Amino acid sequence: MKKRIRLRTLLFGGVMTLLFLVLISRIYIVQVVEGAKWYGLAKERWSTEEKMLAKRGTIADRNGSVLAMDTIAYNVTLNPKLINDEKLTEEIINGLHDILGTSKEELRKNVTAKKEDGNFYVYREVRSGGWQIDKEHADKIKKFREDLAKEKELYSVGIDLQENLKRYYPKKSLAAQLVGYLDKEGVAMTGVEASFNEQLSGEDGYIKYEKDGKRVQLTEGEVDYKPAKDGQYVQLTIDNEIQHYVEEALQEIMKTYSPKSATAIAADPNTMEILAMANMPQYNPNEYWKNNSNSYNHAIKSLYEPGSTFKIVTLASAVEEGLFNPDELYKSGQIKLKGVPNPIRDIKREGWGTISFLDGLKYSSNVAFVKLGYERLGEQKLREYYTNFGFGQKTGIKLGNELSGTINFKYPSEIANATFGQGVVTVTPIQQVAAVAAVANGGKLFQPQIVKSMTDPSTKTTTTFEPKMVRQVISEETSKKVGEYLEQVVSDQDKGSGKNAYIEGYRVAGKTGTAQKVTTVNGKSGYSDSKYVVSFIGYAPVDNPKIVVYVVVDEPNTTFASGGKIAAPAFKQIVLKSLRKMGVAPNYPAGSANLKKEATITVPDLTELKVQQAKAELTAKAMTFDLIGNGKTVLQQIPAPGSAVHPTQRIYLITEQREKLAIPDLTGVSLRDALELTSLIGIRLIPEGQGFVVSQKEETLNKVRVLKVVLAPPTGKEGQSGNAETNPDAKEGGDKGSETGKEGEAGTNGGTSDGQTTSNGDQAANSNTSSNGNAVPE
Repeated sequence: MKKRIRLRTLLFGGVMTLLFLVLISRIYIVQVVEGAKWYGLAKERWSTEEKMLAKRGTIADRNGSVLAMDTIAYNVTLNPKLINDEKLTEEIINGLHDILGTSKEELRKNVTAKKEDGNFYVYREVRSGGWQIDKEHADKIKKFREDLAKEKELYSVGIDLQENLKRYYPKKSLAAQLVGYLDKEGVAMTGVEASFNEQLSGEDGYIKYEKDGKRVQLTEGEVDYKPAKDGQYVQLTIDNEIQHYVEEALQEIMKTYSPKSATAIAADPNTMEILAMANMPQYNPNEYWKNNSNSYNHAIKSLYEPGSTFKIVTLASAVEEGLFNPDELYKSGQIKLKGVPNPIRDIKREGWGTISFLDGLKYSSNVAFVKLGYERLGEQKLREYYTNFGFGQKTGIKLGNELSGTINFKYPSEIANATFGQGVVTVTPIQQVAAVAAVANGGKLFQPQIVKSMTDPSTKTTTTFEPKMVRQVISEETSKKVGEYLEQVVSDQDKGSGKNAYIEGYRVAGKTGTAQKVTTVNGKSGYSDSKYVVSFIGYAPVDNPKIVVYVVVDEPNTTFASGGKIAAPAFKQIVLKSLRKMGVAPNYPAGSANLKKEATITVPDLTELKVQQAKAELTAKAMTFDLIGNGKTVLQQIPAPGSAVHPTQRIYLITEQREKLAIPDLTGVSLRDALELTSLIGIRLIPEGQGFVVSQKEETLNKVRVLKVVLAPPTGKEGQSGNAETNPDAKEGGDKGSETGKEGEAGTNGGTSDGQTTSNGDQAANSNTSSNGNAVPE
């Protein structure tokens, strides 16, 4: 018996020893041999990671007005397994359909989605309609979810909302093609968003920490933290208000003429900073999927035969070479070139007789420019100047997919046509603006700038982009002369093809353009008699340019299309409002006898309004104003409500009692208004001279505070034919029905002759376009 017990004991002890050895061996393997492996797996189970999203950089205009920003958004996700297990399919589909507007068919696909093994998914994203929704819709979904859960007595109904960031464009369609947009995946697609995506994107961060079984962070656990790096703040060169003026003018064109597209660019000619860049039709980048095709930026991506706006470059080249004498005479009408079977004609088939080259510029005579460009400058010089002015190459503006255009002329007919902007010459609007800015600013060609500065939110450092001069293309003297010649294209109300761009009180230089479009009929290409690209480009003031504007309209729906009729009035509207917004004083004081009666605006009644309300009303009318005093309510105003004043007249808003008022700047104010203002603030006015205030000085006379002002009468420019400053009888709108064949404000003669379309001195195609392809644009 004892022996049996001993054997059992030894056997049990042996088994236990063996098991213990196995356990020790296993522990050794786990702890030592495979220790690192299991420790790593344990850390993975303990550790958790949270992604920290970087905020995409804000895009703003030059004054800090936000054009694009990140805002909180929500993504809707579903748990199909839970929804179907709890038999909530129809309730979920109907509820989300009512809130999101997503089709029931699309929602059903998500709610009933199954894996390959036949089991329902536990996670599905509602991409259509439920991706990056705003807080208003998210709150409705939360309420629907809570109500449904309460009704069914469930903890969850299978609907979840994930907080995220989405791109928001507070100005909606304003500058939309320029700013660009992000798609629903957050991919930058167009505009500044795409071109500066690297700077705007930033870098996501994360935090990794160790947790217990209840997902509570361990106080002694390891933490790995990388902060998110937000994208840079990008400040554009555009001005929000000038952009609005431009788009407002283009919208009027779209409403009146229903063209395929309308594009305009406004820039500072002294730096080529873009002040506005607009295209019509528009689109809303917040809802880009509704009309995505309208996101195309014609300003840099479309090529046009420029028509007679291109004559500015030919003129500047001829003046620089000493080949343009404004008083020299030539025979207008047509010109026959060696090697070209058909003559090149002016818009007016019989011409205007023997006229000066300056009048040829005013009438936009093609013959004049063929003589200047083809006969005098020649192919080599023309190509050299056109290249130096930046044509046939990209401007370098920091926007994607810019086109370079062409200046590929070779044969006599091509060279001749190039002198007035038709045929093998194709340009982008931004090239036109850069070239004419060089003519305006003293001959300096600048690279267009769209970004003014970028600020890194992490380092607080700002990178500023300075104007970049490419080359000197003409001399300052040539620039000045060309400006004076182009001014007369606008100011001469009898002969000037650009008379509809004339702005009272300002010296404006400019040129119209009307180019026929090439179309294909029955397999044959030729210039259309009914499809045109019309344009106007110019700058102001001539003696100190502050703004250059180009307006181009593709296929306006009107019989007698011309740059003078369609684009020039839009140019006038944009420039006048912009100059007033910039505070640029007119070239002669408001109230001058030389101002036409039509150029007035009625002063609104602002008394008793809050200052902010009064400022908003004047800003909407693009009227300049000064606040006198620090009060919050307008007590009085000068000029009085209902007064008819020139659009450039400054409005004074008095907001405090007289004893608290400071002396305002009275420059440009009439003696009557100056007396009224000084009377209000209780100071004696001592005038010297007559007319309008040109200087002022505060003094003490016999212990009494006085204000001495020097006044001068308005002076007009001398020696400009048809300028309203020297010719008060010149009419605005239609001309005198002279031999130019123009009538009415549009200046059209209402007819065609041998394929010619006449319009406001604008040149159309000559009678030979069908045979030799030589289109004669305006």
